[in-house]
Formats: sequence, C-alpha cells, structure tokens
Amino acid sequence: MRILHTSDWHLGRTFHRESLLGAQAAFIDHLVETVRAERIDVVAVAGDLYDRALPPVDAVRLLDEALRRIRDTGARAVLISGNHDSMVRLDYGSGLIDAAGVHLRSSLDGVGSPVLIEDGHGPVAFYGIPYLEPELARPYWGLSERGHPAVLGHAMDLVRADLAARPAGTRSVVLSHAFVTGGSPSDSERDISVGGAAHVPAALYDGADYVALGHLHGRQRMSETVRYSGSPIAYSFSEEHQVKGCWIVELDRDGAVRAEFAEAPVERPVARVSGRLEELLADPGLESRTGHWLEVTLTDPVRPERPMERLRERFPHTLHLVFEPEDAPGAGDRPWAHRPADRAESDLVFDFVDWARGAPASAEERKLVRTALEELRIKEASA
Repeated sequence: MRILHTSDWHLGRTFHRESLLGAQAAFIDHLVETVRAERIDVVAVAGDLYDRALPPVDAVRLLDEALRRIRDTGARAVLISGNHDSMVRLDYGSGLIDAAGVHLRSSLDGVGSPVLIEDGHGPVAFYGIPYLEPELARPYWGLSERGHPAVLGHAMDLVRADLAARPAGTRSVVLSHAFVTGGSPSDSERDISVGGAAHVPAALYDGADYVALGHLHGRQRMSETVRYSGSPIAYSFSEEHQVKGCWIVELDRDGAVRAEFAEAPVERPVARVSGRLEELLADPGLESRTGHWLEVTLTDPVRPERPMERLRERFPHTLHLVFEPEDAPGAGDRPWAHRPADRAESDLVFDFVDWARGAPASAEERKLVRTALEELRIKEASA
C-alpha cells in the first residue's frame, strides 16, 4: 500500500497579515498531482487542517475542493483534527462521508476504531487519534493522571487492544497530532503545555507499523516508522531552512516501511537578513532575496528614517523589521520580538506581572493564571 503522509495545512492562515490562501491552493495542486503520479492509495492528513476553530469561508471551500480532487484520483483519505481545529465541527457529518472514501476522525469515542482499507495483501487498519486536550480526554476516559502522556497512552492502549483482536498480520497505521520528545519546534506551532506534561515519548506508539505525526512544522524522523511530515509551506521565519513536502510511505505485505520525501514547490521562500540599512540596500549578494518574504534586522547605531519604505523599494516583500543596534547594551540578547516564540503563555503573563509590578507573581496568582488559561483552552477545544 502506498500512503502519502501530510499534515498541518493550516488553511486560512495569514503570514504577517499577508494571505497564504494562494500558496495553500498551489500546494493542493501539487499534492493532487503527486497522488496521481505516485499511484497513492491513501492520503493521511495528521491534523491542523484549518488554522482556527472557525475558519474563513475560503479555507472551507479549499478543503472541500482538496478532498474532492483527492477522491477523483481514486485514493482514499484519512484525516484527524489538530489542536487548531474544532473537534466538534470537523466531526460533523463524518459518518455520512465515510461512504465517499473520506474518513474524518475527530472524536474521542472513535479512538481505537480503525478505518480498514484493503490492498492486494489484505486489510490495513488506520487508527486516527485526534489532538487530545488532556482536560477533556481525562474525565471522558476516567483517567487519574494528567497530561498528554496519560491520555495518548490510553489512546494507544485502545489501538493495541483492537489490533490484538484482529487476524494475525493485520497491518496498522496510526495518525496522531502531538509533540513527541526530541522533536524540534519552530516559532509557528501553538503552545500545548497547559494541562500537564506536553511531550510524549516515541515509544508510546510501539505496536504500530507506521505513525504519521502532525503538530511540528519541520519534517522529522523520530524513528524509521515514526515521522513528522511538517507543514507544506513556511508559517514563520524560523522555518527558512526547512524543506517542505510530504512523506511517501510504502507499506509491504509484512508491514515493513519504506519512505521517501517528496518536496513541494515553494511559491515564495522566507528568509532573514541582517545589517545596516545602507549596506543591505547596496549589497549585490542579496539580489536573490528580492522575491522572498523577509524579516530584516537592522543593526544601525541610530534608527534610520523610513526604514520599511526604503527596504521595500528593493525588497518589496519585506514583512517584519527588528532593530538591534550594534553597540547597544545587551545587543547579544534575543530581541523582544523573538522572546515569546518559545515561551508558554503562562510564562509570558508572569513576565509581564514582574515587569509591571516590579515583583514576581505569588504562588496563588500563578495558580489562578494557569487555571484561567486552561479553562480558555478547554472552552476553545470544545467549541
């Protein structure tokens, strides 16, 4: 069986207020052509189909078109919801469209019940584990332990129990949206640390022939059989060196895996450049960057006049400016604009309290902030 593993489409996302819908549509064109050219049997999409729980109408239309075109090739599609999606909204109508060969798995009660897809060697069981918000999944399953390892561990116990009851030699593929220990994040993933431990070990997925992961936006191989496909296009400047695309996975009659990465075309690359304004405007070596989305760090000792307007005369797609004067005190520190990227939401609140009041938040205040953020996350996940 030939499987195309993709994830983190984030349809409807913008990049520094620039629409990415055109680039996302171009990726769908590439994906459909790859499915046809590579004779793909199943397209596995490991979550974050949309960028938010209430996606814009154009994003909904694009997903509808993508699924229709995938089915027109003859391939089936198995999809799960991610932490950016609404489980409830994506699950609506899923039972009806199963018959069309599009299998959405976006509910807790479906975990452990596979989609069975046949090839010439028998059935392959596709188990969809949507993003599991710990404080929704824990009471649903009656678990005492908090955090992602507990709920994902229980989900995999359900998968293994179902697989054990099937005929010997039944092959299995798990789709999961999670942060596996050892993975490398970028600046564009939403923090999922509220609600207990966020990372899960790769060994948690033992027993599956292949694990198609979503959530982290860079392609990564956690093991030969546990992989992230990454997002199809860059959603932050931290992804400037990432190669985007999909894994093409071949599952043989015994469940052995062979995988190769199919690169996706890049409509407009992202890049970071740094230096004094006049040097950047005159440097012939930067000519190749004129068509990129750019984050520019200016190192002039004194902030230049009209820097964005002047930069855009040469680099019309400059989106973000950072000022780091060469000789300023603490110039080696990370700029404030970058500091929030790898911080939990609660830590940012505590930083602000410390800055505004001149004293750190008390233990009671910290508990209150974490509880409030957790309630907001649960409210959003159940919307």
